Amino acid sequence: MSRVYFTTPIYYVNAEPHIGHLYTTVLADTLKRFHKLMGDDVYFLTGTDEHGEKIAEVAARQGITPQELVDRVSGVFEGTWKQIGLDNDDFIRTTSVRHKQYVQEILQRVKDSGDIYFGEYKGLYCVGCERHMNLSELVDGKCPDHQVAPKEVKEENYFFRMGKYQQLLVDHIEKNPTWIRPERFRNEVLAFLKAPLDDLCISRPKTRLTWGIDLPFDDRFVTYVWFDALLNYPSALKRTKDGRDLFERYWPHCNHLIAKDILKTHAIYWPTMLMAAGLPLFKQIDVHGYWLSGETKMAKSLGNVVRPLAFDKRFEKEGGIESLRYFFFREMKFGQDAGFTYELFVERYNSDLANGLGNLLSRVASIAKKNLGGVVPGRRHTFGERESKVEEFAREVVERYPAYFEERQFHTAIEEIRKLLAVGDGYINDQEPWRLARDEAKRTDLERVLYTGLEVVRLAAILLSPIMPRKCAEILAFLGETRPLDGSIPFAELAAWGELRAGHGLGEVIPTFPRIDEKRLKDIAPANAEPGEPGGGAGSPTRQDLKPPKPEITIDDFGKIDLRVGVVRAAGEVEGARKLLRLEVDLGESKPRQIFAGIRAAYPDPSVLVGRRVVVVANLKPRQMKFGLSQGMVLAGHDENDTRLGTAMFVDGDLKPGDAVT
Repeated sequence: MSRVYFTTPIYYVNAEPHIGHLYTTVLADTLKRFHKLMGDDVYFLTGTDEHGEKIAEVAARQGITPQELVDRVSGVFEGTWKQIGLDNDDFIRTTSVRHKQYVQEILQRVKDSGDIYFGEYKGLYCVGCERHMNLSELVDGKCPDHQVAPKEVKEENYFFRMGKYQQLLVDHIEKNPTWIRPERFRNEVLAFLKAPLDDLCISRPKTRLTWGIDLPFDDRFVTYVWFDALLNYPSALKRTKDGRDLFERYWPHCNHLIAKDILKTHAIYWPTMLMAAGLPLFKQIDVHGYWLSGETKMAKSLGNVVRPLAFDKRFEKEGGIESLRYFFFREMKFGQDAGFTYELFVERYNSDLANGLGNLLSRVASIAKKNLGGVVPGRRHTFGERESKVEEFAREVVERYPAYFEERQFHTAIEEIRKLLAVGDGYINDQEPWRLARDEAKRTDLERVLYTGLEVVRLAAILLSPIMPRKCAEILAFLGETRPLDGSIPFAELAAWGELRAGHGLGEVIPTFPRIDEKRLKDIAPANAEPGEPGGGAGSPTRQDLKPPKPEITIDDFGKIDLRVGVVRAAGEVEGARKLLRLEVDLGESKPRQIFAGIRAAYPDPSVLVGRRVVVVANLKPRQMKFGLSQGMVLAGHDENDTRLGTAMFVDGDLKPGDAVT
């Protein structure tokens, strides 16, 4: 038996959970269930990150205290995970007393060792990242993650001697080639560490920010949110909710699961902090890519998120989150980005679950129900060469299965299971049990064929159970497989060929994965969707639903329109205008133009537009509005009734302000 401690990032509570959060948490949940199936001792932690400037800013905008904000949003995270059946062992909050006490203990320990000193900082600071940045990290003068120019800051603060541990960290990474996976992220960290590592500012003066954990050695300052947040991983073990200390039991086996945008903090800040505190390093970091909507990362600020509970409700009859879990691991090759659309989800669901696993189970069980009294046949009959081939292939799939999960090759594991189901389906087609059922003399042959088909389904359900625990539990209960999948029964015994329970009554045969009619997308997707959500605010009307185009124009007519690349230099709300944003757009002229754009619904945080390249109708006659003069038009998408304004049209590449769009 092995021990494993899985952690997700603790999610920042300036916004409610979306499927980006869901994927990482489901990843940890799936790995926990897999390791339990293998008989391992597993602990799974998730939680919420509740301090920092962004929290204070959001609370102020909403007219509530930061504590009120974090209590509400953290409750939504914890409630969502419970409602969809995640099996986390603990849920840590950084505002909890147990966490605050541990953070202050570690801060004092590092201070006493001489690795924290007082000094002055002058440089660039990104509020979105809540960290200081170097010029080398910026793209076109902006933070690459938030597309906003960082502000200049000069203030006294406390600093952590992070650079002192740079070579120790490099040595550790080079000696442990699988410490950061996949390899390309290991290489990325090593490349970053070729440059001298600056010391880390680990405080914020209370004159600027009061929402945080007080430094134990100077109450004029609060702790920098990353120094606070990263310590959740050991703090939850040192002080569990029920008062236990599980640090020695699980910390040596810690496996962090993170998205690639927080690699630097977890692979550089965090291990150097552990070194300074005299704590052992974690065992491993696994880094996954982004879920994209089109070509864009899902994020609340971009208005393109999908909410887990809304999705669960929309596709409740089809398994809801369970089917989405399958899509996650089928679609994403671990470490790479993957795209989500409702259309793609429905395509995968119908091909793999409705037409694959669900169809095989329904076909075989229906024949057994009609011709064998709904009872699982026994194995008293002789198996032939065809059955032996199916059994041999099943054994090979079961044998390879654990390694795929260990190596995070989930998509390959699913492909193997799909091949097993295809082998079972091909066997049923060749043996034609519906024909055998017509001849009483073929009863033994019928039982042999149906047993083989049902046994393929049983094995597939066991192998898929970490990914779809509830749906697979339903399938296994239907087949009479009631043994627990928690390690109390050895995996080799559970997944051995021929363990299907003979004599079990199958009960009513109902579609496990009913097929989704693609026509439902136009009705299902917009329901409960947020502006910009795939199938929601952005919309995806079918071709026949589009309203007729406007009257034709000639190429000469089109030539009168002067489309130019513009770079948004400033963006803000317009008081008294519910739909408008005020933009300052640089078209390469002597000064930026002021343009009023009706895209406020798509950009609750207008600052995300700053630095983006947009398409502007540059020769549109200026329009005097009560808010001021609008000197052009920014192109943006919208639905046919103008009820849901979509996102602006952005331009990628190296085009400069004023370049023509043709």
